[in-house]
Amino acid sequence: MDGVQGRTERSVDLLVVGGGVNGCGIARDAAGRGLSVLLCEQGDLAGATSQASSKLVHGGLRYLERGEFRLVRESLAEREVLLASAPHIIRPLRFVLPHHPGLRPAWMLRLGLLLYDHLGRRRRLPASRSVALRRDPAGNPLQPRYVRGFEYSDCWVDDARLTALLAVDAAERGASVLTRTRLEKAVREDGGWRATLISGDGDGGEGGRSTTVRARAVVNAAGPWVAEALARCGLGAPRIAVRLVKGSHVVTPRLYEGAQAYTLQSSDGRVVFTLPYEGGFTLIGTTEAPYAGDPAQATASAEETEYLLGVVGDYFERRPAPSDVVWSYAGVRPLHDDGRASASAVTRDYVFDLDAGPARAPILSVYGGKITTFRRLAEHALSDLGKAMPVPGRPWTARAPLPGGDIPGGEVEAFAAARQAERPWMDARMMRRLCRAYGTRVEAVLHGAKGPGDLGEDLGAGLSERELDYLRAKEWARTAEDVLWRRSKLGLHMTPAQREAVARRMQAVRAPSGAP
Repeated sequence: MDGVQGRTERSVDLLVVGGGVNGCGIARDAAGRGLSVLLCEQGDLAGATSQASSKLVHGGLRYLERGEFRLVRESLAEREVLLASAPHIIRPLRFVLPHHPGLRPAWMLRLGLLLYDHLGRRRRLPASRSVALRRDPAGNPLQPRYVRGFEYSDCWVDDARLTALLAVDAAERGASVLTRTRLEKAVREDGGWRATLISGDGDGGEGGRSTTVRARAVVNAAGPWVAEALARCGLGAPRIAVRLVKGSHVVTPRLYEGAQAYTLQSSDGRVVFTLPYEGGFTLIGTTEAPYAGDPAQATASAEETEYLLGVVGDYFERRPAPSDVVWSYAGVRPLHDDGRASASAVTRDYVFDLDAGPARAPILSVYGGKITTFRRLAEHALSDLGKAMPVPGRPWTARAPLPGGDIPGGEVEAFAAARQAERPWMDARMMRRLCRAYGTRVEAVLHGAKGPGDLGEDLGAGLSERELDYLRAKEWARTAEDVLWRRSKLGLHMTPAQREAVARRMQAVRAPSGAP
């Protein structure tokens, strides 16, 4: 710990290690029940797996084939809960599933979709239906050989914003959130834990502050670093087998008109999604490959890119080329290894390992899970912790909107139109984007602005100085990447020079890691 500049000491009920969607969800739930909580994240919120998803809140249609009915039922129920709690960052999406004559039979697809319609509570989303692709506009991008298909509903989510909003809610309920802060070590002591945290100077690393945290319990939600976090807590290898699986996605200019997504069956039994993305783009994913390297260095390989584009080319009239890819990303999922031979067949369900220890100083490690089930995972995590320590309160998050999600009737477009009418000087597309990102908290972003000059300089793609200041002050944004690729996806719409200008501005003014 050479170069550590200062030391502080804190005492909390719960130390949460990991600022992904699961860690932030647990911190939020625990803080709302009255526990004192400190969450540390070695990088940025959602800086690893939670920013690299397929951006879906979904039941997992293909999990039915593997008999994971409990996971699908829970996910479908959560789909409704999350859509109600965060309509600004979660919205309904219709999927077109073309029938491939050489793969799963049409009757099997129809039966699976009927089960999908009725296995969970479905109040807001329309049911599935058959589609004659040669007569329906949904068939226009597809090759003529696809004549029959099906439509069904799921939801799109801004995964990184979801994670950030969970952290905001946790902080507003009393939790401390420290980004760029790693767990150095932790030991059991006096019936609890004594942990040493190092807050990096700049983007992380040595030269920051040392904080000693005394906690009654630890939650290890470190994602693909779950085993490393256990080692830093002085424990041995995980008692639950972990399989690291990399999923990669690519983004191309928009491949088709319309708001629909496509679910494309591959000959290897997997599926590939194409999703309308950021107005002028198409998101394509995902792959599923075993991974053994540093999760922070995961990237989409040339082979994965070829695979994804090849599946699209098997269905669409125009096959995109690697040169069409404008952005790609990859994430590593820390899945519970259930012994299945194929990485794509490993369960996406979550599993806990509660180690109460000889002194009743519990540590709960989280394995697996997916974006859709983070809220239920958090409830179950606190229920398990309750076996080893007092956990006050009852589950409360099912009916609680996320920050900005209290939009009347969940009608985001009407809400944005009303805000636009109040500020006719604002660009309508910019207002719509801000309402989609911040919901009712758009008023905090725009507070006091009477004209364009009050928002400061336009840094590109509608990103104003005012918005940048808000993200620094309220959402722990420290770098250009935090802003352009996580809190927003405005990096897709900017020139390299504009992105570099944002980077210089962010380097000039560093927000403290513990903001807000």
